[in-house]
Amino acid sequence: MEGASYARMPRVKIRELKDDYAKVKCMTDQTLDVTSKDLFNSDHTVVPVDYSDASANDPEHRGIIIVKLRKGQELRLRAIARKGIGKDHAKWSPAATVTFMYEPEIHINEDLMETLSLEEKREWVESSPTRVFEIDPVTQQVMVVDPEAYTYDDEVLKKAEAMGKPGLVDIIARQDSFIFTVETTGAIKSSQLVLNAIEILKQKLDAVRLSEDTVEADDQFGELGAHMRGG
Repeated sequence: MEGASYARMPRVKIRELKDDYAKVKCMTDQTLDVTSKDLFNSDHTVVPVDYSDASANDPEHRGIIIVKLRKGQELRLRAIARKGIGKDHAKWSPAATVTFMYEPEIHINEDLMETLSLEEKREWVESSPTRVFEIDPVTQQVMVVDPEAYTYDDEVLKKAEAMGKPGLVDIIARQDSFIFTVETTGAIKSSQLVLNAIEILKQKLDAVRLSEDTVEADDQFGELGAHMRGG
């Protein structure tokens, strides 16, 4: 059978062999990306999670890259899909990277900042590893352009002290607001992953609330289980 054709890539030809293996070969000088979209199941009712029939020309729907082939290179494979969850093995976890950070609240001491020359302001702004601050080209004042880019590295605080200007900026980690970043492997969308996790958490909390076996619940959930039952 013939696979999808990508605008920036040569055509992919996949043929089924008698032993259930598939074969892919790059026939041009252009690098060939073989993706998950080029895999076809013998059972058409079984498809990957978040499978989309959107145009293959859209990079968002090109699929997950399996391998890159150069001219003359050939791939012969048989893919076996097994359903599982991350609790059993990390290979089944759809989460790639998850980070938690308290939202920073940044206040610049404008009076102290005005005592710096333009060159000193540039040095101080550039001391931040991430683009948190910027100098207004008109007023030449230092502004906070992206507080969420701050990573609590304290570099700007150290630079201010080295310049003899402690208190130049005040950075507070807000305890009532946080930044939760989720990146997936591509199996499902990040937003759907978070919603699924919340739903599972709700089910677990309901199980604690309705559990009649308090000993088992306490062993599994500890103080949370007792709190949910009002103990």
